[in-house]
Amino acid sequence: MKQTQNHLQFPNVASRDEWLVARKELLDKEKEFTRARDALNAERRRMPMVELTKNYVLEGPNGKTGLLDLFEGRPQLIVHHFMFDPEWEAGCPACSLAADNIGHLAHLYARNTSLALISRAPFPKLQRYKERMGWDIPWYSSFESDFNYDFHVTLDESAAPIEYNYLTKDELIQKGVPIDSGQSMEVPGVSTFLRDGQTIYHTYTTYARGTDLIIGTFNYLDLTALGRQEDWEQPPGRSDGNGKTWLRRHDEYEQAIDSDSCCSSGKDSM
Repeated sequence: MKQTQNHLQFPNVASRDEWLVARKELLDKEKEFTRARDALNAERRRMPMVELTKNYVLEGPNGKTGLLDLFEGRPQLIVHHFMFDPEWEAGCPACSLAADNIGHLAHLYARNTSLALISRAPFPKLQRYKERMGWDIPWYSSFESDFNYDFHVTLDESAAPIEYNYLTKDELIQKGVPIDSGQSMEVPGVSTFLRDGQTIYHTYTTYARGTDLIIGTFNYLDLTALGRQEDWEQPPGRSDGNGKTWLRRHDEYEQAIDSDSCCSSGKDSM
């Protein structure tokens, strides 16, 4: 591998013909992965669904509202469980990255699907943060509701048995996941719902790395030679050494250029 001035390990240098051979080999694997992904998506669509019998009361821009209202008349609803503890003054940076990647909702609406963020923080806090971030995504508060506990995106043993990513508290501890029974914990997730008239069904929820799918920034970086530049990635030597600490809310990054060009100025942002 090629060593660069900033100590990153670049890929080996090859001729165009050698590169083309490697690219075609990778393309065969990419096509196999695409077919496997299509099959997995079909299996997800074949999952059974569960009727929701609890009437969750949320708060939005027009006051108290029910989960049914979040569909806005459409048959499908996607909920991003956005991590925002009632005690926090700002939302989770990683969830903020995911929200930045949502884009224009017209494309979802064209497929009869609504999308909303739901967080446990009181609505006024959500509204202030939404204005700071410049989002127009529908956002609702589940404060004083069981919603977060029932969907296991707030872990608080005083409110509900701890479960995350379909693992019990004991199973999580066995896997080395830090669980503090005396303190509530916000965790990420995405849930999908279907409605038939006034009846709502829960069809799917994914947690942890399952939410990578909704973050276009990561998907773009995965196409590049350096990738996400995090320590866990292979091959080694392409991380900037910052792990996950590089991630900021979009108005908190230092705009810096690190370049050998005489036209560059500034310092490393991390």
